Amino acid sequence: MRVGIDVSPLVQTRAGTARHVLGLLAELAGRPGLELVGLEAGGTGRVASVRRDALWYPFRLGHASAELDVLHCTTFRAPVSPRAPLVVTVHDLGVLRHPSAFPRWHRFSGSLALRGGVRTADAIVAVSAFTRDELVELLDVPVDRIRIVPNGVDPVFTMGGPAADGDYVLAVGTLEPRKNLVGAVEAARLAGVELRVAGAAGWGGVAVAGWVGEPGDDELAALMRGARCLVYPSLYEGFGLPVLEAMACGTPVVTSRGGATEEVAGGAAVLVDPRDPASIAAGIEQAARQRQTLTELGLARASMFTWRRSADLVEDLWRELA
Repeated sequence: MRVGIDVSPLVQTRAGTARHVLGLLAELAGRPGLELVGLEAGGTGRVASVRRDALWYPFRLGHASAELDVLHCTTFRAPVSPRAPLVVTVHDLGVLRHPSAFPRWHRFSGSLALRGGVRTADAIVAVSAFTRDELVELLDVPVDRIRIVPNGVDPVFTMGGPAADGDYVLAVGTLEPRKNLVGAVEAARLAGVELRVAGAAGWGGVAVAGWVGEPGDDELAALMRGARCLVYPSLYEGFGLPVLEAMACGTPVVTSRGGATEEVAGGAAVLVDPRDPASIAAGIEQAARQRQTLTELGLARASMFTWRRSADLVEDLWRELA
């Protein structure tokens, strides 16, 4: 079976979407009866992004799928007229739920592409039950067209390994409005603790004290191991991979009540109101008191999410469509 996989996210980001692509590729490569063909439109910057979104995804990628048994688009952007059975992965519907949190071009093109990709796909992969329910509610997608394939935890995120020095709490996320990093900063101030923020520069004019840039995976794991807790008070997520990565490092997690982060945490994190810095600060203090219990619960929870399991689910879906 010859499967084309859109790997363009790898030239655009190192965050959750790229981790999803890399995690699946690592597990699917070399499996018997599978030939994987990576498809991408390279280039970074605004011009490359516009060209990719306006030309490559809707038109050129469709032509490239002519000799494939299945085409899997790893984001919601997909061809208008695919020439092979099409799978589309939807990570979240933030561009519809919170359009003001996105740059103008992404807001405009993303809304059109999301609706078009979901309509054209033969099957849709949602990374969480929350995202599945968003697809049903916002786009009226029948449940039987959606498969839940959760993300996995990369092997670098374990308790073993070096830990960063200092007494601090850690926030992880691209500097953009929906990550609510400003709320995390205020909560850390109220709790009287140092906050370090790890993530790529983003959009929306978000700038926070304690930003350490976008570390590599080894450094990020060290930051997680050394932290009192991970503070992840995002306003909207389709999954929330840092929640599991921190748990796998033995680090307590404080995250948003409701939505995908509560689903992913599975009872192994302190849940807070992300719009109330006082609630987040109280969560930081609770995580310190319950560190041992949260560490044990978190390690057990994180162990349930592996890329092998995710890859098995994806391969099963491909074989049904081919």
